[in-house]
Amino acid sequence: MDGTETHDGVRPLERTAEEGLRFARRMYLPRVLGLGVGALAVGGGLWEAQAPLWAWVLLALNGYVWPHVAYRIARKGRDPYRGELHNLVFDSACGGAWVAAIGFNLVPSAVLVAMLAMDKAAVGGIRFLARCVNAQIATGALVALVNNFWVHLDSGFIAVLASLPLLLAYPPIVGYNAYRLARRVRQQNDVLATLSTIDGLTRLMNRVHWEQAVATEFQRCRRIGHSSALLMLDIDHFKAVNDVHGHQVGDAALRAVAAILRDALRMHDIAGRYGGEEFGVVLPGIDTSGAAAIAERIRRKIESAVVEPRRALRVTASIGYAALTLDDHDPGAWIARADRALYAAKAAGRNRAVGHELGDGARMLKSGSGTN
Repeated sequence: MDGTETHDGVRPLERTAEEGLRFARRMYLPRVLGLGVGALAVGGGLWEAQAPLWAWVLLALNGYVWPHVAYRIARKGRDPYRGELHNLVFDSACGGAWVAAIGFNLVPSAVLVAMLAMDKAAVGGIRFLARCVNAQIATGALVALVNNFWVHLDSGFIAVLASLPLLLAYPPIVGYNAYRLARRVRQQNDVLATLSTIDGLTRLMNRVHWEQAVATEFQRCRRIGHSSALLMLDIDHFKAVNDVHGHQVGDAALRAVAAILRDALRMHDIAGRYGGEEFGVVLPGIDTSGAAAIAERIRRKIESAVVEPRRALRVTASIGYAALTLDDHDPGAWIARADRALYAAKAAGRNRAVGHELGDGARMLKSGSGTN
């Protein structure tokens, strides 16, 4: 017996040595426990078969020595993952041999075969189970041939009693290992889901998921009638920063601006990297005047900050903002208006915040201009 590991097929992916070692470590304790109680079930069959001493010695070696040898084989091999799979196949082969050795004694044989099938299916799916069953049948047939196809189907009290520990104890072990693996997979999926929403450089939401946040806020405001606003922010002359100081310094500037955004915004505001040196912010519950105040606060913080201390580098930013109106027919139109306000800020000399409202001929509202 051994534990659980979810794999589709024998070797679906190339795995590193460290991954193989982790696999072997996960199999070690379940194998120790499974083969230990499995030896009791086989022992009940051997007792009723009046097996010779050498059979008991082999059973002891298989049940209580082999698990430690198997772990060492996997650890010391060049490919621990493949080595552990071979160990698992060997476990099944030994199970087939013991079933034949006890004359197919019904209860211990059935329990042994069922437990072996359960954990091998959990380890590698149908393909790996088929491989292990083939090994089990081959060794069972060989031992049966050597044993002159001796059959003892009747299970006495000793055989039934000795099979109970395996029947009652091992399924929870397999189930618990499956639970641990499933929980680890869920945790990894949660991490991947989080990483898929985050821009790796700035640690802000990436463009795709930020636009989804805009769409969610758009629908919420349409449904309940609350105000909301968008900011679009662009670092001024960012290409010159990269050209003069290098891309590493440019990356440091992006991270610094992202940190300023996180510090300046409320907990429920949603900042994202829109692309390149451009950022977007969703401001739930904010109208035009509120957006103007927040945009100006961010602009001043960026203007006064040293974004790369080693070079005493400072940058400025142009900001456009737009409060949601009934004329915004979809989230894209809302973003486009904030973006137009941003370009108006850049056209007006940069380092300023400009607002855009629909109304009297797309009236432009300015707030807090600075110097270039």
